[in-house]
Formats: sequence, C-alpha cells, structure tokens
Amino acid sequence: MIELDGIRLSCAQIARAAHREEPVELAEAGRKRAADSYRVAAEISAQRPVYGRSTGVGANRGVPVDDPGVHAVSLLRSHATAAGPVRSAERIRAMLVIRLNQLAAGGSGADPSVLDGLAAMIQADALPAVREHGGIGTGDLSALATTALALMGEGPTSTPLPSITGFSAHDALPFLSSNAATLADAALAFVDLEETIRAAVVVAALTFAAVDGNREAFSAAADRATPFAGARQVNTWLRALTATDLPPARIQDPLGLRVLPQSQGAALDSLRELSATIVRMVNAPSENPVLLSDEPVDAALAHHGGFHASYLQMALDSAVLGVAQTGQLVLGRLAALIEPSFTGLAPFLGDGFAGASGVMILEYVAASALAEVRAAATPAGLQSVTLSRGVEEDASFASLAARQALTATGNYRTLVACELLAAVRALRMQARTVPSGLRPVLELCEDLPRSTVDRDLTPDVDVAVALLPALATILGEAG
Repeated sequence: MIELDGIRLSCAQIARAAHREEPVELAEAGRKRAADSYRVAAEISAQRPVYGRSTGVGANRGVPVDDPGVHAVSLLRSHATAAGPVRSAERIRAMLVIRLNQLAAGGSGADPSVLDGLAAMIQADALPAVREHGGIGTGDLSALATTALALMGEGPTSTPLPSITGFSAHDALPFLSSNAATLADAALAFVDLEETIRAAVVVAALTFAAVDGNREAFSAAADRATPFAGARQVNTWLRALTATDLPPARIQDPLGLRVLPQSQGAALDSLRELSATIVRMVNAPSENPVLLSDEPVDAALAHHGGFHASYLQMALDSAVLGVAQTGQLVLGRLAALIEPSFTGLAPFLGDGFAGASGVMILEYVAASALAEVRAAATPAGLQSVTLSRGVEEDASFASLAARQALTATGNYRTLVACELLAAVRALRMQARTVPSGLRPVLELCEDLPRSTVDRDLTPDVDVAVALLPALATILGEAG
C-alpha cells in the first residue's frame, strides 16, 4: 500500500500506482495538513483579497467577484476546455496520485473533502477523460479542471464515482494550481528511460563480447579519468559483466564501446537529476497562492510563481538530450556487429548464402527510432508565449518537455532492442564461451528466435523490446 502523505512519494511508486500494481490511500497526516491549511485559508480570506477566491484569475486578478462560490464553479467549467486525444489510463492515474499527494502536503487551502473525493476516484479507478492539449508548463489547468468537473458529476469517468464532491470558493483554483499532469508524464518517462539506459549497458556488454573488446576502457584507471558518478557506475557494471582472461582483439575499440561509460554515465546522471526534481515537486505544496498553517498568520499566505515549472522543464530537456546522445553509439555498435572484420562472421550476420541480408534492416529500423529520439530531444525550453492580455508573458513548456520524454522512451527501447537482436545472434553464431557475468543475460534471451534465415524480423524486435526490463535487473546482481 502506498500512503500519500505529501512527503515521500517517489517516481517508482507513481509508476506502480499508474499501472495498478499497488493500491494507494490518503494518509491521515496528509489529510490533517490539508485541513490545517483550509482553516488558515478561511481565516485569511475573511481579512483580505485572495487571488482566485475573492478575485478573478489571470488578467482578471484585480477584479473582485460578486459571488465567490458561483465564480469557483464557473472557473472550473471554463478552464476544462481542452483538445486532442484522451490520455492513457496510466498517465491519468499518475496525475491523480500526484495531485492528491500535493494536496496532502498542506498548502492549497482546499477543503479536506476534496482530498477524500480524489482518493475515492483513485480507489474506484473512475478516470476523467483528460485530453492532450491545454498545459504550457504554468499549471495543468485543463487537465485538473476536467478532473474537478468529473468529481462534481459534471464530466464523464471510466467507471461510476462512488460519491460526488462539491467545490466551494476555497477549492476551485487551489485544485487547478498544479503541474500534476506534467509531473505524471515526467515520472513515467523517467522510470522507463532509466530502465532502458540500464538495459542498454547490458546489451552493449553482449556486443563487447561478440567483438572481443578491450576492457581497459572500463578499468579503475578509467574511473579516475572520468570522475563522474554515472560513468563510474557504468564502469563498475561493465567490469562485472565482461570479466575475462581473453586478450582484446585491438588496442582501442570503436567509440561505441570505448566511450560507453562517458556517454551512458552522463545520461544516467541527467536522469538522476530529473528524478530528484520530480520528487521535490510532487512532495511540495505547489498552489498559488500557497497557505501554510505552520507559519504566522501574517506570513502564511504568499502569491508566488512556483507554478512556473522551469526546473522540471530543464531537467526533462537535459535528460532526453542525455539519452539521445547515447543513440549514435548504439548505431556504432550495431555497425560493428554486422562487420566481418569485427565478428569473423558473414556480413550482416547472414546465414552463409551469397548476398544474404541477415540483420541488415535492423540498422534502418534503429536509425529511424534514433531520429524520433533526436526530434524529441529538441529543447522545450526554447519555447515561450505571452497570454492573458500580456500579464503572463512567459511559460516553461514543461508539459511539452514531458510529452517529448514519453515519445523518446518507446523509440529508445526499439533502438536498444535492435542491438540486442544482433548481439545475441552474433554470439550464438560464434558459439563461444562468454564471460560469466553475461551467462545470465543469454539465459534471459532464450526466447529470441534462433533461425538465421532471411525473414521478417518484426516479431523478433517485439520480443527483444519485451526483454529489456528483465535485462536491466541484471545490473542489480552485477553492480
């Protein structure tokens, strides 16, 4: 059971909840923090204007509203406007879990009954129909307004809601004021990308064995030459996976193997920074204004810009760029595997018949997937916009960066799967004894077809993609 207390939610827990692998519940401590914030909000709102409660929003920030309760519902209805396809159930579940956890951090000022309704929505798996377009990295207004309307019974859900939640003047803007949908995409992308980056190290070790690579590139001396945590971790993994007494075939390997620690390590480090950024944001009171019960009343409220997700956008852009720059090395290793001078086998790992294509087309598939990863690595931070009559003259576009990260995940898996197919085929054709660290890897790859005759390799690619999560776990044993 994952307890949502506003303090300790992790990316791995978000992913498990999104895939319904573990149930969630609202912790009593989190509900109490929300109740304390609600009490402070009511007290302060009776004394002074509060954005979105007693005023309009955006360029209407200085306009007093006649009936805060009516305005609150109107705000939800208007801001639910969206476009594009409905998001997947996993992405919506992750958003709901993150939003509930943020509310449990105790800064929104929303009525605790809103948290109860959201918890019931999650437990019933009654998912709102959240569409793709509407966020620009300054709060996922459309996605969360759609969710609020569903909680009120005004919007569709995938299954019936057990109860209907009301939204008062204290609840509408506080519920909307979050980047929960963007953070959901970021967390799911992080989990998949980190897993595939780890699997790619294992696959590269298979290629290393197939081409008789030089282990000096992964040595303790190489640790000192590249004093970064990610590179040193990759070196440690590769030393364990490739340990052998056999001499290397060459004094220096192609860069696809020789700079693997530097490239893959940099990607690992950027992903770790992304994870740290996500965790900070999903466990923080993100709402504008924020209302904190543990501060003196005269300092409990702050109108601020914490909704501007610059940290998240930059972490996402960096992580996807880090993953993309490892892709060329995958193509480089694939090129070595189809080259007889590296493997001693037929060109393209063909079956021996003249002109056999073997795995030739895997290069094309891999290059196509890499092109998609590179396109997704275009920095979202280069975007900007001016909205709401000029008073909101910037946006982080973290929402775009998160969607690009999701796009990169599937394509990067395809890219690594192509190398896996070629590496396993080469090792089987060589019929050589592999380093002991790689034997469990080849055992996991028994489901890969053994036939080397020219044929459609699409099903093989699918099997290889499905193997990557299991290959990533090998590093727990090797590292």
